[in-house]
Amino acid sequence: MALRGPLIRALLRTQLGHTCQQSRAQSVAVLGAPFSRGQKRRGVEHGPKVIRDAGLIERLSTLDYSVHDFGDLNFHHLEKDEPYMDVKFPRSVGGANKMLSGAVSRAIGAGHTLVMLGGDHSLAIGSVGGHAQQCPDLCVIWVDAHADINTPMTSPSGNLHGQPVAFMLKELQDKMPDIPGFSWTKPFLSSRDLVYIGLRDVDPGEYHILKDLGIQYFTMRDIDRLGIQRVMEVTLDHLLARKQRPIHLSFDIDAFDPSLAPATGTPVNGGLTYREGIYITEEIHNTGLLSVMDLVEVNPVLGANPEAVETTASLAVDVIASSLGQTREGAHASIDSINSAKNDTEQLCL
Repeated sequence: MALRGPLIRALLRTQLGHTCQQSRAQSVAVLGAPFSRGQKRRGVEHGPKVIRDAGLIERLSTLDYSVHDFGDLNFHHLEKDEPYMDVKFPRSVGGANKMLSGAVSRAIGAGHTLVMLGGDHSLAIGSVGGHAQQCPDLCVIWVDAHADINTPMTSPSGNLHGQPVAFMLKELQDKMPDIPGFSWTKPFLSSRDLVYIGLRDVDPGEYHILKDLGIQYFTMRDIDRLGIQRVMEVTLDHLLARKQRPIHLSFDIDAFDPSLAPATGTPVNGGLTYREGIYITEEIHNTGLLSVMDLVEVNPVLGANPEAVETTASLAVDVIASSLGQTREGAHASIDSINSAKNDTEQLCL
């Protein structure tokens, strides 16, 4: 059964003891990563700005957190970055992820829950990697239309936003060549510590990897068949039954149906409904174990009109806020008490 409720969250933090999650409950940091070279469509580097402009910081400030906006990282693009084994911009992507990894590690070390705003999904190499430096026992929930687990040999496009998970998994270490720009990172995640939700566009090589490694995943057909409540119960039991540990949520906005998130680079029909997506994040929040989340692939350049961009960015804000405690019962800062009508009347008469 999915874990829920303030008492459960407090118990889980107690069980985690001295690990990285314990001190982070009341402090949220937001970090922008305006980067696009993990894929071919420009514009996704503007994702952090449009998400902030949609009211992210104001929304988070209504919750019970101290909110710190760390601004955007300043990435340096190489003038010459030739493909390697058809992998595009390897040195630029590797360098950006190295910088992001350090920033994420420092934020977690300082005691924050971190929200990383992308940028394309290749950034998860640095985001999850930096998180793992501080929390080596973490687990990952990957919400996406795509598995992003191609190796350089299986990738149809060579775009690194379709390969980040392959860089993380220990079981794929012998399948990964030495890509220029990535000497700083080594595999750190086991396949049993990863669950996918929302898949519906999986490449042949990715399908083979998922099956060969026995990775737990839920396609949109599985969600239709089981229902999102059962999907989340199985997901959380799979990741947390053996041990309570920090959760890294990596959320690609294209997990939603394109009717809800049109301003993104690789939309696939038949995605999550609004209610399904928000239920996922509500249940993750209810564990009390969310430590880092990525929100990636919002591309305002690809919106057909300003309304499409606003719709996508507003959805991103809802997803982040729900992950951090906004509920459909209402998102309110806590108050200690409500004055009685009698006391208020007496004060007015004085």
